[in-house]
Amino acid sequence: MPATKESAAKLSIFAVSLLIVMKVAASIITGSIAIRADAIHSAIDLFGVIVGYIGIRIAGKPPDERHPFGHGKAENIAGVVIAGLIFIAAGTIAYQAIQRLIVGGAVELVTVGIYVTAAAIAINLAASWYALRVARATDSLALEATARDMFADVLSSGAVLVGLILVRLTGITILDPIVALLVAVIIARTAYLTMKRSFGGLMDIKLPRAEEDAIIDCIKEHGGQLVGFHKIRTRKAGSQRYIDFHLVVPKDVSVERAHKLCDDLEREIETRLSYTSVTIHVEPCDGECEQCSTSPDLCQRT
Repeated sequence: MPATKESAAKLSIFAVSLLIVMKVAASIITGSIAIRADAIHSAIDLFGVIVGYIGIRIAGKPPDERHPFGHGKAENIAGVVIAGLIFIAAGTIAYQAIQRLIVGGAVELVTVGIYVTAAAIAINLAASWYALRVARATDSLALEATARDMFADVLSSGAVLVGLILVRLTGITILDPIVALLVAVIIARTAYLTMKRSFGGLMDIKLPRAEEDAIIDCIKEHGGQLVGFHKIRTRKAGSQRYIDFHLVVPKDVSVERAHKLCDDLEREIETRLSYTSVTIHVEPCDGECEQCSTSPDLCQRT
């Protein structure tokens, strides 16, 4: 049975919860500010994963009277919330690291911290990789945001691990908060990228050029049956793509033939681009266009 967005989100919740327990215990035992910062990141991750799960559940609801276009943008909203939480994590970690640089502090039982951090990296890497794979297969923006947040945790844990190893080898404890600051920068960058992608869907940015080219290729393959096309508009809500355009056909084409042409185009576009809804407006040729149905080139106007 293929993995679903919901099952991947549930697995992410379990994995992050386990990581929080491991990191909190390690931070108490060692006194490491970097491990504590990493634990805070994981705690905020957990809230973000839950938000993503709720967004996925809402986005999966079918269209209703109040939401005739479905609930897909719930995933975009969840992505924005998750990005905001990642920014909060970055700020919290930076604040604690700066405090430690000013006040100072010791790191104890460094070897324990190294082992726990290495185990956390392995668990988080596996969970984030799985979530990202399912996100790409299902085109889920909320799950992708969750996966990227978890991968940012992998990077931050990696930085913590390097810092602990350096402290263990050199005995220079100031390296611990310095690494924590580096973690904050890594996390902030992930937050920015997640926020940018999530807002794109809320602002109805058009589909990527490659996807729009695939739509145009589908239309051009029927060049012998139509005169041209124009006013192509595309957008995306969550994983659902919405496409509409005007199709110009010869004046003598019957309604039945034009309808069949539209059905064929819709099926072909939906085959090339998954989770797609296509709306086509048919127009008769006005006779003033230089192109005609017998020309190998279609008339494409904006």
